[in-house]
Amino acid sequence: MSHPAFKLLQTSPIESLNLTLEHYEHINTGAHHYHLACDNPENVFLVGLKTVPTDSKGVAHILEHTALCGSKKYPVRDPFFMMIRRSLNTFMNAFTSSDWTAYPFASENKKDFNNLMDVYLDAVFFSRLDELDFMQEGHRVEFSEEGNPESDLEFKGIVFNEMKGAMSSPVSQLWQTLTKYIFPTSTYHFNSGGEPSDIVDLTYQELKDFYKVHYHPTNAIFMTFGDIDAQTHQAKFEEQALKHFERNPIAIDVSLEKRYPSPIRVQESYPCEDEDLSDKTHMVMSWLLGESDNTFKQLEAHLLADVLLDNSASPLRKALEETKLAQSPSNLCGLEDSNREMLFACGIEGTNSEHVTEFENLVLDELKAVVENGVDIEKVEAVLHQLELSQREVSGDGYPYGLQIIQSSLSVAVHGGDVLNHLDIDDALKQLRINIQDPKYIPSLITSLLIDNPHRVTLTLIPDANMSDQKQALEKAQLQKIQDALTDADKQNIIKKTAELKDRQEQEDDMGCLPKVGLEDVSADIKLSPEFIKEGGLIRYNQPTNGLIYVQKVFPISGLSIDQLENMPLMCALITELGAGEFDYLSMQEKESAVTGGVHCFTQYKCDLHDESKIQGYLFFTGKALNENQKALVDVMQLFINTPCFTEYDRVKELMAQIVSRKVQSIVSSGHSLAMSHCASYYTPMARLSNHLGGLESVQRVKKLESDIKKDESALIALCETLASLHRHICVEISSELKTQGWVQVGEAEKLDSQIADLKSVSNFSEKGDVSLASNIDIQLEKEPKDIAWVTNSQVAFCAMAFKTVLGDHEDAPALTVLSSVLRNGFLHRAIREQGGAYGGGASQDSAKAVFEFYSYRDPRLAQTYEDFANSITWVLEHDIQFDAIEEAILSVVSSLDKPNSPAGGAKQDYQNTLFGRDDEYRQRFRQRLLNVSIADIKRVAKTYLSGDVKVIKSCVIGHAHLEEAKSMQFEIEEV
Repeated sequence: MSHPAFKLLQTSPIESLNLTLEHYEHINTGAHHYHLACDNPENVFLVGLKTVPTDSKGVAHILEHTALCGSKKYPVRDPFFMMIRRSLNTFMNAFTSSDWTAYPFASENKKDFNNLMDVYLDAVFFSRLDELDFMQEGHRVEFSEEGNPESDLEFKGIVFNEMKGAMSSPVSQLWQTLTKYIFPTSTYHFNSGGEPSDIVDLTYQELKDFYKVHYHPTNAIFMTFGDIDAQTHQAKFEEQALKHFERNPIAIDVSLEKRYPSPIRVQESYPCEDEDLSDKTHMVMSWLLGESDNTFKQLEAHLLADVLLDNSASPLRKALEETKLAQSPSNLCGLEDSNREMLFACGIEGTNSEHVTEFENLVLDELKAVVENGVDIEKVEAVLHQLELSQREVSGDGYPYGLQIIQSSLSVAVHGGDVLNHLDIDDALKQLRINIQDPKYIPSLITSLLIDNPHRVTLTLIPDANMSDQKQALEKAQLQKIQDALTDADKQNIIKKTAELKDRQEQEDDMGCLPKVGLEDVSADIKLSPEFIKEGGLIRYNQPTNGLIYVQKVFPISGLSIDQLENMPLMCALITELGAGEFDYLSMQEKESAVTGGVHCFTQYKCDLHDESKIQGYLFFTGKALNENQKALVDVMQLFINTPCFTEYDRVKELMAQIVSRKVQSIVSSGHSLAMSHCASYYTPMARLSNHLGGLESVQRVKKLESDIKKDESALIALCETLASLHRHICVEISSELKTQGWVQVGEAEKLDSQIADLKSVSNFSEKGDVSLASNIDIQLEKEPKDIAWVTNSQVAFCAMAFKTVLGDHEDAPALTVLSSVLRNGFLHRAIREQGGAYGGGASQDSAKAVFEFYSYRDPRLAQTYEDFANSITWVLEHDIQFDAIEEAILSVVSSLDKPNSPAGGAKQDYQNTLFGRDDEYRQRFRQRLLNVSIADIKRVAKTYLSGDVKVIKSCVIGHAHLEEAKSMQFEIEEV
């Protein structure tokens, strides 16, 4: 039943997702509402708007930020971040895509959900769009010396610096350059996030004009998920927003792209400050396909892309991995279906520009070979199997399940497609199963969509050692041009606006107008872990997994030095990508794809709750499959576990190149985490181990190793022997010696009972196994701490600073955790993000490592940020902290603790927690202490652990622009 202001257009159950889709239209404005009704207490809301930029000034992105900076009903400076502190949300954010902007949140608390909807609806449809907020969030100019009109001008702004950081990634530049050419005339030609050099041209008036046209209910899509009924949602939509609007006659649309009459080839550059520029070129071939809102055509395109690229046995990926032209396939390989028209791409990286013709021939020859030879029906059926499995899986670990479904549907809804057909693909899958029986079906798709498609772009992106300096010079010239044209009145206006913005950032808003939840809305008790049944070496969890079974096998790690442990990440990354038993890696990839949803290997390490010198570690093999395929899943897992083939030397060399590429590319997106990891590594054995295995030193180490094995066959053989030895030690010797192993099974009760025999039939299943008997891993600390600045190709900095604290079961751990939120909410957010212009900054108590860390993310500053870190400690010690700030911080911590997992993810997480002694009693103890944290506790732990004569370690990830400043701050310099 709908609200009277809405009419029901469609209602349809979707059995595969266990929900009902309801589609409504608002009678007066034409706004659409899609409600996904289901028995799930984690309710999700999203309002999406079609936003169509006509340049790269970043107007949609800056508007997304600015709209959340105060509205008609909530005229405070920062309601979005204030509500994060006053909420029990499981998710809050906003996104700018290439042609839509979305404002989603999720919460399990009904009061909180309604509070957030009030704020979001007002922010989207009644935003104040204050010019000072535009200056803060978007861009502005300020004098480098406050109040001195003769000092140099500087560009500032959060989005300006965010995009400087985002566009430091070669892959981001590759994508933006590719879309510029594959979409020569439509909105996708432009960078919707904004090019830094263009962002500074956006005017305040342009922002307001864009808002007026695009942020209107007629252009809006409302999407909800959960156990709150649609009529309840619609009553709020109507009362708080929609009744104030009439239908907008202006239709906002994305035009279809004009087609090229023949393929084109283009070359552009990206900044790279490495001394050696060889083997650093990227090449991509891309085709523009059909419209994405046609569900069947979209599934056909996915089928084709996966047949060609899904795994190493797929013909096109195999060719890209094995070619001597490059180091590895490009990250852009695959289908992009979120725009109005789909795009298929494949490419290579680590090559040189002179290979472009050979690269094109490689791809086209492989496509023609597939057309000529066809594809085995079993391989095509394996791809359809993967599509079915992904449709059935109830995910949601770290990201609400309902939001995943909603967000996957948003592009279809925005462009007027059929959301039901997009979500309920069973009929389309049945039709595809019929179609693939024709051996000419896949070849015909390749011919029509790729080979005979003239709208093809081959892009070569080459490194340029001077480009970064040139960009900086252009920015300085741009600033100088502005400065030269300033009148005295202009100068005084800049000084005046700078002062006004600073005053606005420092003002204490009355948050009383904002709704909130309080500690009275928080349960004093934790959510109990899911129950399990233990039968010898088997742990069984009964969970609603919608027809999937999840299986893990666990081994204790024992008897390894830190030098041996450093190779464990490589072993885990490689072992399920190689051959096993009598099967080579291609055959194993085909077997895995045909009957499983993937098999993976990983390690986990944690220290004792009360003794940081005692570390335990476990190796996990994990896989998932449809219920009927559990036996086949276990067989595949056993092959990888028992007989991995580390003698596939060429394959190891290929995989090592891919691993290095991924590690290097991740630096500019996770520089703050890497810097924090280095700082922490000098304090506790657990922190040192974590940094050694995954920190910046590991990037250097793996890069050198990969370089060595390319040059010297003996180095490759030695690495493979080392990895094989590690495998034998963990999976054979230790397991046999200690008689410790464990199997974990997660699925639906009626299926679990019938599947026990599958596990008990394996040759080394133990009826009495107890994997929890892992011995301690001995890790010694480095004796001489170093403040290190890690230099990479980045236009912004990532700063970190760390202090030694306590482990999670210490009585001070909850207070330190709350302290981190108090510092972030009360000081660091304003100082580092709003005033400093960084995309983010804050503090964190890492109780697993007994370390307290400060950080900044995509930061234009260096020395000043470290001053802000130090000043925040002085602030919390000397400032008159009110209990409201403590309550908000506690709510923030509770929100993070109570985020729901998927059914399978929750069970697997519980098992891992149990292995390491993090049981329900420990979690309840932490929660009780957390809810009792006081103002006095906050000041006491700040004084004890962060002030006085305590050791402080600093680290940062920077680009060459910050190099001299880092040297002046006495950082040791390391090139990544």
